[in-house]
Amino acid sequence: MPHLALYTFGVLKSPLADRAPLTREFLDSADAVYQKISQSPGYVAHAEAADGGRGTHFDLDWGAWGEFAVPAWYGKGRTGETIALAATLSLWTGLRPAFDALYTGLHREALNRRYDWFERTGRPSHVFWWVSDGATPTWQDGVSRLERLHDHGAAPHAFTFRHSFAPDGTPARIKGIGPQSAQVH
Repeated sequence: MPHLALYTFGVLKSPLADRAPLTREFLDSADAVYQKISQSPGYVAHAEAADGGRGTHFDLDWGAWGEFAVPAWYGKGRTGETIALAATLSLWTGLRPAFDALYTGLHREALNRRYDWFERTGRPSHVFWWVSDGATPTWQDGVSRLERLHDHGAAPHAFTFRHSFAPDGTPARIKGIGPQSAQVH
């Protein structure tokens, strides 16, 4: 059975190394949010640094998740002092479990605060695509699909909750999101 890959990317208003209260608040909430999401029904896995996270995103060994990559339009720093981004790469059993995990609880509270922490870039902040069972998506896969989503809109290989697709490539809808049609589990 295929899994749903999710790549998220956001440009922070301040570098991660900034000691300002809003940056600290974001980092503190991110740990709690990740822990809660990893316990959600339908969650499979997320990219974690193989070396325990010592270094910056770009210096870490991400194992099977591949070399860390960011969209071409990211123009902020890449060092420990200047990096100003938040990115995730995860796997889910389906659209409904991902939706339920991301739009309830702690993550929903964080989403309500996103413009306190993130710049408005006019670009998509997330992209989904289906991967075969046992496959591990890479950071570059996520970046390529996010850029494609921005340039060409939703399609079976790069989509959002609002404009989603089933593993066979047919349009799908989650009950309560977008135009009503078949519910996806």
